[in-house]
Amino acid sequence: MIPFLDLKAQYLQMKPEIDAAVLRAIDSTQYVQGPEVAAFEKRFAPYCGVEHCLAVNTGTSALHLALLAAGVGAGDEVITVSLTFVATTAAILYAGAKPVFVDVDPETWTINPAAIEAAITPRTKAILPVHLHGLMADMDPLMEIARRHDLVVIEDAAQAHGAVYKGRRAGSIGDLGCFSFYPGKNLGAYGEGGAVVTNNADYAKRISLLRDWGQDSKYNHVLRGYNYRMDGIQGAVLNVKMNYIEAWTEGRRAVASQYDRLLQKLPCQRPVSPANREHVYHVYAVTLARRDEAQAALQAAGIGTGIHYPIPVHLQKAYEDAGHGAGSLPVTEALSKQFLSLPIYAELKPEQVNVVAAELEKALPSLAA
Repeated sequence: MIPFLDLKAQYLQMKPEIDAAVLRAIDSTQYVQGPEVAAFEKRFAPYCGVEHCLAVNTGTSALHLALLAAGVGAGDEVITVSLTFVATTAAILYAGAKPVFVDVDPETWTINPAAIEAAITPRTKAILPVHLHGLMADMDPLMEIARRHDLVVIEDAAQAHGAVYKGRRAGSIGDLGCFSFYPGKNLGAYGEGGAVVTNNADYAKRISLLRDWGQDSKYNHVLRGYNYRMDGIQGAVLNVKMNYIEAWTEGRRAVASQYDRLLQKLPCQRPVSPANREHVYHVYAVTLARRDEAQAALQAAGIGTGIHYPIPVHLQKAYEDAGHGAGSLPVTEALSKQFLSLPIYAELKPEQVNVVAAELEKALPSLAA
């Protein structure tokens, strides 16, 4: 069996450090926020190239608080994409705003800047690009549009820890950047976790209050806030993992490069990484006309795969009232039917990558028959 993701292998390489950090956090009895979380914030902010990092309990909470800090609320519209995990849309709705979906670029699979301006209305307050699969969206034209229309930009960087666009890291280009530390992420906690990063001190202060019940001191509530705090054990785990993230990123890139070589002659689209961007390959997805059959063939061969994401948000029953019916986002809808995510993680061995590629190549002729 070649698993889609092997978190046990990752844990074993740093087990003594992780175990010691977790026990230290427990022994401190600082179980909510506390010194471990503060230490992580001080490391992650400069890693992203920003002044402030506010750790929270989930990536969804990070998006929600970023929107609130930016003043997004009832009656506002936020331009985003449907080719993403549902949390992106849910956070907009939590803020009381309306998601307005635009299509993605057919090559990079991220938000298409050319589609944004036509979606702007007098109610538009923000643009929320998603850095899908670990590749940053085309940020310069997006930022130019945002500044011309006086819009806030919030980066959904939940899949893009350490990704780079023209020398700038994910989370550092927009007004705010949001990360998830769900266990399967490139930088994952041992539970839930998230963070907002920003260079705006006012946004940082507001998020700091909102994540902790709106308190500026104990029992003194100046805002109507939330219980969105990160726990100390997650902070301790993430502090250890910060020592490894760059090596893991290079490992993922090596796996992706091997896939690129082995799959280049197969009838599938592979991830694109433009020259001005550095992909971190949270996901290595290919597009296949008969995706489900290919997935079944790989499963039969003992190879785990994933699909990110089989039903775009605008076609989900829970969000059908967003007003975007079938056919409204043709590129998004076509990709969602074709994406197949192959195993990718730093611990994946070259011989295992060879097996995945060989089994996929073996399956394709029978699918074409």
